[in-house]
Amino acid sequence: MAKRSGGLRFQPSGGEKKAQVPTGKKQRLGIERLANDGRGIGFIEGRTWFVEGALPGETVEARVLGARSQVVEARSERVLTASEQRRLEPCPHARVCGGCNLQHLPAGDQLALKQRSLAEQLSRLASIEPTTWAAPLSGPEFGYRRRARLAVRWDNKDRRLDVGFRASASQDIVAIRECHVLVQPLQALLPALLTTLHVMDKPQVIGHLELFSGTVEAMLVRHTAALAATDLQRLETFAREQGVQLWLQGEGGPQPLEPAYTLGYRLPAWDLELAWRPGDFVQVNAPVNEAMVAQALEWLAPQAGERVLDLFSGLGNFTLPLARIGAQVVAVEGSEQMVERARTNAEHNGLDGAHFYQADLSKPLVEAQWAEGGFAAVLLDPPRDGALEIVRQMTTLGARRVVYVSCNPATLARDAAELVRQGYRLERAGVLDMFPQTAHVEAMALFERSA
Repeated sequence: MAKRSGGLRFQPSGGEKKAQVPTGKKQRLGIERLANDGRGIGFIEGRTWFVEGALPGETVEARVLGARSQVVEARSERVLTASEQRRLEPCPHARVCGGCNLQHLPAGDQLALKQRSLAEQLSRLASIEPTTWAAPLSGPEFGYRRRARLAVRWDNKDRRLDVGFRASASQDIVAIRECHVLVQPLQALLPALLTTLHVMDKPQVIGHLELFSGTVEAMLVRHTAALAATDLQRLETFAREQGVQLWLQGEGGPQPLEPAYTLGYRLPAWDLELAWRPGDFVQVNAPVNEAMVAQALEWLAPQAGERVLDLFSGLGNFTLPLARIGAQVVAVEGSEQMVERARTNAEHNGLDGAHFYQADLSKPLVEAQWAEGGFAAVLLDPPRDGALEIVRQMTTLGARRVVYVSCNPATLARDAAELVRQGYRLERAGVLDMFPQTAHVEAMALFERSA
């Protein structure tokens, strides 16, 4: 038998396999359209390129971030031919920071992208569209974010401390000097905070920082080992001079430096104040949050005394305004701590028309006593994975109106298809621009069912 050649290659039936595109390679290409996540899309040699920071009609030089099969992910390094849509980013960190990926696109075009994304998901995944498209709810383009997490990393080799946000498509930290999307009280803290951190004796024990702005400003320091006494003193001095509450978190939950510390945010339209603690979920955009609550109440249209079910109710962001306008609200949340927090918030605001329960909302409601008696309306505000188990049981709750607040159009579309199968129709839907300068889409949808 003849000896086989060690260099013999067998060509697959689909033709010769293309060489993989190496990471770091630079490529000139034209951009044809935008993906729903805001990246530009181009095509070369049968491959689809998704390019951060590129707009339709542009020619760019892109650097490859990664590639698999026929898909290449890249970042625009140079714009050779610019789109008329393009604007100069206000933030000097915009092109490398992973926090804002759409600063180069005007606000109106950002909203149009988000509305198109929502419409496409409803059409493609559920084959439905609303009877009426609601106008988008939006607020300030910048200076809107009342909560932010800052990464902190000590580079032992270079003896350097980096404080900032994760780089796009990377674990690297972009060291920031300013952040235009933070509310002004938090922006004002950055210079003194950075100065304090850079003179610490053992900054390597800090994992991250969280900044909050509400009824007061606060900072949570998450540390992986005990803080040096000198560093704790520096943080206390910073907090005192800046008028900021200092919270610390080691192995357990967040703890205030002073036991009497309280945090909260207001919903002025309903004369409400909701208390919360670091680690609790709160919407980061106060103006859009208030507009969102107002629209949800308008769409639900509860009459005085009607029973309304608020699922994934959290701190009571929707529950308390519903109770304030006279609805009898049953609020259900998965976290017992959040249930207690919401119950306390109702008591402190003098509301007795709300009742709070803990339940795993990913499970059937077979023995849920709080579900007995039915409801005139249901509001859902689930996490990103949606509320499929709940919507499968919607007809058993008897609701004629359902308002679904979503942070993921894909799971909204999936759950909308299930509601339609149960006899509901999608009456209204619209975008909530909770995160300007990003491609993140939040939405609200109203479903109605005939008697």
